[in-house]
Amino acid sequence: MEYAFALAVAYFVGSVDFGVIVPKLMGIDIYSEGSGNPGTSNVFRTLGKKAAGLVLAGDLLKGVGAVWAGAMIAGAPFAYWSAVAAVIGHSFPVWHRFKGGKGVATGLGGALFLQPLVGAFAALVWIAIVLKTKTASVASLIGIGILLPGFALRDVRGEQLVATGLLVTIVYIRHAPNIKRMLAGGENTLEAG
Repeated sequence: MEYAFALAVAYFVGSVDFGVIVPKLMGIDIYSEGSGNPGTSNVFRTLGKKAAGLVLAGDLLKGVGAVWAGAMIAGAPFAYWSAVAAVIGHSFPVWHRFKGGKGVATGLGGALFLQPLVGAFAALVWIAIVLKTKTASVASLIGIGILLPGFALRDVRGEQLVATGLLVTIVYIRHAPNIKRMLAGGENTLEAG
């Protein structure tokens, strides 16, 4: 019973979408702006650095919080599944008509709690790639992709590694339109409108 409760808590925490809330507080419906995605990149293009920073911080912290709650409710090994539930909540939020973001910051927040060294390294790689390429999707795919081999190198095994693989897969699936644009040579950059 505590496993189901931990998953539900993580899902509902993940469903709190700062990419919708921050723009709404500024009088903007982010679904009607730019790419229409309620993620940090679209908020950056639409509202600038400060708003995007708030969204990024909120989504990272909710990833940490959801996984912490999962660990407290069902134990540390099960917290990996709470990270998956938080990313699903972020991607398909009950509070926002199931139209959410792609789960990168929430997933990285969960990783920071589960494996701080790997999570921090993945986040730093994400930052470095964004600064170099100005293409958040490339940074996101590489940064989140680091989690699976990084966790394996930290001796994460069994169902915890399966959960990590599922988290990475969900984020990659959510990036399918970005991948198509990359392959066609037309992916949006952070400077694009």
